[in-house]
Amino acid sequence: MSFSALLGALLLEYFRPLTRNLRLYDWFFSYANYLERQFNAGEHHHGALAWVLALAPFVLLVVLISTLLQAMSGPLGWMWSLIVLYFLMGFGTLGANAAAVVSALRNQQLDQARSLLEQWVGRESSNLSATEVARLGIEEILITAYRKLFGIILWFMLLGPAGALLYRLAQILAQKWGGLNEQEFGNFGNFSVRVFAWMEWLPARLTALSFAIMGDFEDAMYCWRSQAKQWMEEGLGIVLASGAGAIGVRLGEPVETFDGIESRPEIGLGDDADVDYMDSAISLIWRTLMLWLVVLLLIALVRWTGA
Repeated sequence: MSFSALLGALLLEYFRPLTRNLRLYDWFFSYANYLERQFNAGEHHHGALAWVLALAPFVLLVVLISTLLQAMSGPLGWMWSLIVLYFLMGFGTLGANAAAVVSALRNQQLDQARSLLEQWVGRESSNLSATEVARLGIEEILITAYRKLFGIILWFMLLGPAGALLYRLAQILAQKWGGLNEQEFGNFGNFSVRVFAWMEWLPARLTALSFAIMGDFEDAMYCWRSQAKQWMEEGLGIVLASGAGAIGVRLGEPVETFDGIESRPEIGLGDDADVDYMDSAISLIWRTLMLWLVVLLLIALVRWTGA
């Protein structure tokens, strides 16, 4: 049933992707801001308490609803799982965003490509070259697929809808509280970062291994082993290094921002990024998704025949 709910959510998001942020996420951000104001005294244990209070009500509510609906009716439990996944993944708009940037680059509309990338990624892009636009686009494709698709799928298969929600909200808090200035806020955000680093240990490695299997295996594994640790976040470094090696492109490298030049390590092998490599990245994601679905289907069939 978990596999069929996952497949249903993927199909629903493909044909009816969510085009704007949900108000539920706005409520969660407001709640997280409230907890930060109330508990942030710069200490590690304050951040741990705020983290638990931020996630526990939502995760426990999903557990309660899942248990009740499953006890009432199997189809109701299935529908609830599908709905939770549909609202959590946020993967459906990736293809449209990437396709828009690809089209602008192919038509040599660099200003348009910069504007589209800025809207998509949320970072200043007015001075980027075509190569830099493509490079950041590829990175966003790999990161979005990893964190809003493969990571959620894995935690859903492990712990059901509550596991998927736990992973998604923990990711949000790690980005929100983990980016706080330590001189101003102390160690408040450290707990959220450490917990999410533990939660993404397995998804990052399974995603990277899948990229290697569906791309250039030797180069992907070489980049993973030799370059991933250079990236600012270990999980993202593993995924980006493997993905870059799998399609044979160089990612990372310094880019210009409002605050000056952002220093970033070079990862990957091969040529500079361009519009064709963006297409290759999208193709890699789809091949990897097919691999995961086949493996999960086989697991579901084994369980069904065993039962």
